[in-house]
Amino acid sequence: MKQLSLEQIVNCGVERETAIAILPQVERWLAALPAMKCWQQLTRHVLKPDCPFALHELLYETTFSDWDASRKPAPAWFPSQEEIESTNIAAFMHQLQIASYREFHAWSVQNRDRFWEVTIERLGIRFRQKYTQIVDLSRGVEFPQWLVGARFNITESCFQAPEDSPAIIFQQDGGLLSTMTYGELHALTNRVANGLVDLGFRPGDAIAIAMPMTAESVAIYLGIIKAGCVVVSIADSFAANEIAIRLRITQAKAIFTQDYIQRSGKQLPLYAKVIDADAPKAVVLSSNSSVSMKLRSGDLAWQEFLSSKARFDGVATTPEAYTNILFSSGTTGEPKAIPWTQTTPIKCAVDGHLHQDIHPGDVVAWSTNLGWMMGPWLIYASLINRATIALYYDAPTERGFGQFVQAARVNMLGVVPSLVSIWKTAVCMHGLDWSAIKAFSSTGECSNPQDMLFLMSLAGYKPIIEYCGGTEIGGAYMTGTLVQPVAPATFTTPALGLDFVILDEGDRPTNKGELFIIPPSIGLSTALLNKDHHHVYFADTPSLSSGVRAGLPDQLVGQPVTPQENPPLLPSGVRAGLPDQLVGQQISFQENPPLLSLRRHGDWIECLPNGYYRACGRVDDTMNLGGIKVSAAEIEQVVNSVSGIYQTAAIAVSPPEGGPSQLVIFAVVAPDRQQDKATLKTQLQKAIALQLNPLFKIYDLAIVDALPRTASNKVMRRALRDRYQASSTNIFHK
Repeated sequence: MKQLSLEQIVNCGVERETAIAILPQVERWLAALPAMKCWQQLTRHVLKPDCPFALHELLYETTFSDWDASRKPAPAWFPSQEEIESTNIAAFMHQLQIASYREFHAWSVQNRDRFWEVTIERLGIRFRQKYTQIVDLSRGVEFPQWLVGARFNITESCFQAPEDSPAIIFQQDGGLLSTMTYGELHALTNRVANGLVDLGFRPGDAIAIAMPMTAESVAIYLGIIKAGCVVVSIADSFAANEIAIRLRITQAKAIFTQDYIQRSGKQLPLYAKVIDADAPKAVVLSSNSSVSMKLRSGDLAWQEFLSSKARFDGVATTPEAYTNILFSSGTTGEPKAIPWTQTTPIKCAVDGHLHQDIHPGDVVAWSTNLGWMMGPWLIYASLINRATIALYYDAPTERGFGQFVQAARVNMLGVVPSLVSIWKTAVCMHGLDWSAIKAFSSTGECSNPQDMLFLMSLAGYKPIIEYCGGTEIGGAYMTGTLVQPVAPATFTTPALGLDFVILDEGDRPTNKGELFIIPPSIGLSTALLNKDHHHVYFADTPSLSSGVRAGLPDQLVGQPVTPQENPPLLPSGVRAGLPDQLVGQQISFQENPPLLSLRRHGDWIECLPNGYYRACGRVDDTMNLGGIKVSAAEIEQVVNSVSGIYQTAAIAVSPPEGGPSQLVIFAVVAPDRQQDKATLKTQLQKAIALQLNPLFKIYDLAIVDALPRTASNKVMRRALRDRYQASSTNIFHK
């Protein structure tokens, strides 16, 4: 029998009188109700956002203490039938007369052309010339031709809301909220497009943006694309040499930037870094009322650049025309340059519509930057769905951000897991009113279940849509929904319109191994500017029998399947991952089925016994630090330049309880540096901050005599990772 003592509750930081009052009711629910119903009662009537989080953890762990260990973590949010019926997914399913979510996902991948056609209609994507065919696969799944014969400019689909509806809510100096309407954003976008034309830029020219996520940067982004030019996305945190690399790869002809970035009371130079990067013509915005520094010859202040003409007919181009070049690091020192086409924003908007469940009038916030794919994603997922973007200009790590979320009445809040960890440690969001939030979404790195439970508690237990994908996908391949229960730090489904398979090292289906995407899908890249796309994503990948039914976990193919007790999905009693009509049926391969080409992604994924999924990190040596992918080679190249360093190996290590990967540096150092580990670590961190990115933090430094290598002299980073995780001296064991 589940029991709690008064002292356990008091030890959580609850006043004794309050503990005495709530204990009898808690004990009755624990004794009388099944775990899921008990938890629902506790979250509705006992666990308020202002309760100490230790009490939330205690009651969650006690409620699910007898939960099947193989199915943990247990769900912490369950949708009511009313909540399910209010979702865009439910409306879509009613439109198609489909009864269950799993059947819906299976339909979306078996009928991909029809799925994308209906979603494009639902979103009202505007065409100057409509397509004659949704997809042409005559060149194979590596090179699908989407929206054959269409001509359009995707920015025109961003302005379908009424002109007086709020497009952007942002915070001015002093904490005041300002609103830019759809009409005002459209006019500013047009003034940017006209300004580019006035300067002589032509369709296809690459124009970079290196500045914070502001109302102006959204208009700049849309204005560049409306003029038929191509955005080059550069994070404002990058060092000058990283900016220079991206400008060189894309041959950018101009750059929009800002004089300084204001963060936590500090003024960080940005235009100076752009100058150091030897950037082309710059248009410089001011973080205050006017540009406070002298500009290079040929550079322009924002007001000097901006056209007075507030009307512009967007340049209509083909679906495959580039709109944006973003970057994602591979296993070499130079980042992959990934073009987004006119169809990629459709993937962003569809994911936002179906998975994050964004509705017209919703307020959507995600602390991000145009240099990371979630910046463009936020623009398209919000505006095409006729919602409002909420932008906070300062650091999201402090209470001011939480007050902004409260004041802006944010409905969907996106996070990076490491940010949630900071909030939890600092206890800086306690007591805020986040009741307007309908859902959270988490992306960028692996989540920690305890941190995600904490996040849910801040808004009175609202669901978290885990969202895993990449720049080369334009969104997610694996995510969640608001029609399925949420278990912290787990995914519930492949993204609608997509499917994948998990294979072991022998290319056999397994429940834990490397994930391969089953193409095609709108959003999936078909080219790289500076690498061989086929080699990166398709060369030497295994093939999959099409007899494996879409939507069905591969390890179940050919096996009789029956419903679980207390199923964690919809009230239909369906086994997670299995379409309703297949429950209890024998599933088998077709005779001589055709083979499907698979697309490499590089993530290590585990399919849990309840059909949910857990992300386990990267298969290769690309690591994900603070939501940004970076290769080990890039980090090693920087730290090897520090005096006294002979050799290094950079690895990413996940804590045993899960959560964001942490950077650990193994170093072979000069004898006189071996006793000065703290100073050496500081010097390495400074080098990374100056030459690469200050967001990449060294979690631990391990000084070793030698690095393990293969016969071909390659550093065995996986062996180092295994050694570190097994060592009693690693920082996670301290």
